[in-house]
Amino acid sequence: MDRTFQPRSRRVAPFFAIAAASAMFIAGCSSSSGGKEAEEGGANASAGKADTPQMTVALVTHAGQGDTFWDIVRKGAQTAADKDNVKLVYSNDPNAANQANLVQNAIDQKVDGIAVTLAKPDAMKDVIAKAEKAGIPVVGLNSGMDVWKEQGLLSFFGQDETVSGEAFGKKLNETGAKHAVCVIHEQGNVSLEARCAGVKKTFKGKTENLYVNGTDMPSVKSTITAKLKQDSSIDEVVTLGAPIALTSVQSVDDASSKAKVATFDLNKELTDAIKAGDIEFAVDQQPYLQGYLAVDSLWLYKNNGNYSGGGEAPVLTGPAFVDKDNVDTIAKFAAKGTR
Repeated sequence: MDRTFQPRSRRVAPFFAIAAASAMFIAGCSSSSGGKEAEEGGANASAGKADTPQMTVALVTHAGQGDTFWDIVRKGAQTAADKDNVKLVYSNDPNAANQANLVQNAIDQKVDGIAVTLAKPDAMKDVIAKAEKAGIPVVGLNSGMDVWKEQGLLSFFGQDETVSGEAFGKKLNETGAKHAVCVIHEQGNVSLEARCAGVKKTFKGKTENLYVNGTDMPSVKSTITAKLKQDSSIDEVVTLGAPIALTSVQSVDDASSKAKVATFDLNKELTDAIKAGDIEFAVDQQPYLQGYLAVDSLWLYKNNGNYSGGGEAPVLTGPAFVDKDNVDTIAKFAAKGTR
């Protein structure tokens, strides 16, 4: 029987995954070369750090400079790597062509597994196919929920961005907002577009999108400020990342606007802003969990043949709302850089 990794569309009767967040570590043998196999058996389970031979996993994201969200993803991935005796190689680039080149670099290095984000999936399709042809298992995280199966990925970890956007829109209805501007900080990112589309679908008020360059915070601030000055009817600024939300608070002040700010995603400063009343609420997709599960799933596949989600369904990490009612509980984890 050929046990070399195959794209999802060619696999049959997959194992359903062991919950990767559990404390079970399955000891077994593994290959140390590229073109990886999922080893049979997993012999004895033991608590603590895995004693399996070291494997190398490449985590390749579309993170932009200064976006603290990805620090949390990386921390989760590193925690799993330390536990599983995995060498984690992290790289990122918001430019889709450059991100694809980083995946190619991982293939050339003959890593044992690749975890990748699919913010711009069309640009990643060919290089992912190359990884699979080389026998390197690939899992997705954070973005690309609509395409991970058709591109043959082993598993996917993240939130349904359309569903989270729809939940966000319903939450805005409860706050009494009437006119929202949804700030998209990376044009062409399918996940961000899906969030704003979801908000528009369920929000009963008026919604419009505003595009900014998320890697240039002074520009973000000035663009949002100008929009608020131009249209005083805007009473809600919806942002898609914590740094953008915190900058939007400054824009609201600079524009002498009465608009409120709500956002997707968290970090320590964002939870502090919720406590202070500067931010209404946030949607948490648990980026730490996304990084952790992505790396852990590759270890489980290599050493025990597991498919998280059975190779058919994504593993959802969100959405969950954080507001003044529960922020104190979340803040203590955010202070450690894990929420």
